[in-house]
Amino acid sequence: MAYETEDLETQYCFPAINTSCIKTKRSTNGYNIMYVFFSLLSVWTVFMNLLVIISISHYKKLHTPTNMLILSLAVTDLLVGLIIMPLEAIRLIETCWYFGYTICRLFLIIMGLLLSASLCNLVLIAVDRYVAVCQPLMYPQKITTIRTIITICVSWFCSSVYTISAVLTTSQSRYTCYGECTIMTTFAMTINDLFVSFLFPCSVIITLYLRIFYVAHHQVKVINSLMRSGKHLTEGSVRRKSESKAALTLGIIVTVYLFCWIPYYSLTLTPNTSMTSAIAYFILWMVYINSGLNPLIYAIFYPWFRTSVKHILNLSKILKLA
Repeated sequence: MAYETEDLETQYCFPAINTSCIKTKRSTNGYNIMYVFFSLLSVWTVFMNLLVIISISHYKKLHTPTNMLILSLAVTDLLVGLIIMPLEAIRLIETCWYFGYTICRLFLIIMGLLLSASLCNLVLIAVDRYVAVCQPLMYPQKITTIRTIITICVSWFCSSVYTISAVLTTSQSRYTCYGECTIMTTFAMTINDLFVSFLFPCSVIITLYLRIFYVAHHQVKVINSLMRSGKHLTEGSVRRKSESKAALTLGIIVTVYLFCWIPYYSLTLTPNTSMTSAIAYFILWMVYINSGLNPLIYAIFYPWFRTSVKHILNLSKILKLA
């Protein structure tokens, strides 16, 4: 670390400022490898989520309530790859914040907004799947595309209000050195954010999905027994089996999300002295990498996504979505 070097070898983020933070020294190869890796990760996240956005936005057959929620989640993930990843990569590699105090606060607001909106989208997806699987006859009346879009807008607005108020009410005191960008919160605020932004919504998601999988498992058993007995399946039975498959796919997305997020919130409750910066950054980037994993899940489980991507990349019109 630069803190352990002699004064002549010490590098500062802003050499002309006495209170400048000390910059970590890296080899040229280390800089190049890290910049290439994080650049590719950012490009991948933006490109894949852009394909999801184009697929759902362009093709009217995909304008369903569930896909509107997937579209909202993809927009969030795209902005993470477009804004958060590049700035976080620079801060990680350079160990300096070069963009000033105001941009730092704006960056923290955008980061909090996107991460909060992601979780809101997953809660809405869980509710959507719960109604589709557990109350299939009521689904067309309760869940419409227009209502879903309005709900998405309200969730983004609430996330914005919560994030802006949380960041602007944090300590306004200057940081320990010039060239860092961190949010200064009290332990009470950390616990409050843990409950509001993670424990409560995740409890709702897990509860709904446990009920969904119980009902879906029962429905699939009934449908399979009908098929073995040679009885004709009604359109409603086929639809319920399709809804159950969609619930399983979206359940995988939620599971991956929780897997990436639980270590992060564990980190927020851990004293800084008990964890190295390398581990802390790795846990933080697990949250960002999650934004690039969701399109992979769509590609594996959703035929309509694979078909639409093929036509988009071939610059041709889609004729039929599987």
